[in-house]
Amino acid sequence: MSVIHDIGYRRYQGPRLGRGAVFAALYVHGMRAAFGLGRTFKAKIFPWSVAGIMLVVGVVAAAVKSQTGMELLTYETFPDQMSMLLILFCAVVAPELVSRDLRSGVLPLYFSRPLSRADYPLAKLGAMISSAFAVLAVPMLIMFLTAAFSGDGMGAVWDETVAFAPGLAYALLFALVYSSIALLVSSFVSRRAVAAGATVAVFLVTAPVVGVLAFSTTQTGQQLSQLASPSTLVGGVGQWFFGRPEGMPEEFGIGSFGPLYGAVTLALLALCVSLLLVRYRKVAS
Repeated sequence: MSVIHDIGYRRYQGPRLGRGAVFAALYVHGMRAAFGLGRTFKAKIFPWSVAGIMLVVGVVAAAVKSQTGMELLTYETFPDQMSMLLILFCAVVAPELVSRDLRSGVLPLYFSRPLSRADYPLAKLGAMISSAFAVLAVPMLIMFLTAAFSGDGMGAVWDETVAFAPGLAYALLFALVYSSIALLVSSFVSRRAVAAGATVAVFLVTAPVVGVLAFSTTQTGQQLSQLASPSTLVGGVGQWFFGRPEGMPEEFGIGSFGPLYGAVTLALLALCVSLLLVRYRKVAS
């Protein structure tokens, strides 16, 4: 006859926080992982190096403007100029968020908790977007604070605010597009190095296509050619919002196709998020 022995274990009697708390914990853990917090020094090197470079650029631009009045970078051009660094940041951080879990096989443990199949990728995507936006927004905020409070009176603060808000929205658009693509690619690859290379390839391989189309088609084709790459696609939305950058030849602009660039960008975001959700409906099932 079997005997049940009481060896002193107690049932958990504290609060059961449920699905929302698990989602929040995943998001916070993702933010910490993005910057290597709680991990070895090696995990911190690349994300903090990228953030540091962007911060230095923002500080230098702010200092030059406050001392000489010359704008090295505007709020609109800062995300454009930092786009390659942002690609590298996303390519390294996205595998840290999802590829490690794929490789270690812990997804069944996540989904055994009160967590839906959509919660996991959405929490990771939120952390990815937030971290990518942060590395752009912090230097821009320094530029804004320096310019706003080195001017004369509240009028200068208001003028800077009016210029800063659209630039910040543009930086958020970069973070949304780049993060969605990077996380989608990484969700299919369990090896972090391979996932990082594949993410960079998506951006770099499509860039020459834009050049080929721009120089081998009609003017309308040239104006539409920037739809072929995520980097130039977001830049096209920037041209729609802020106008063609100073010094850019008219033939390299987007003409009257700004609304189309905006619609394609929204469609790309919707496609990436949808595929990400579909991916995690099937994984570890």
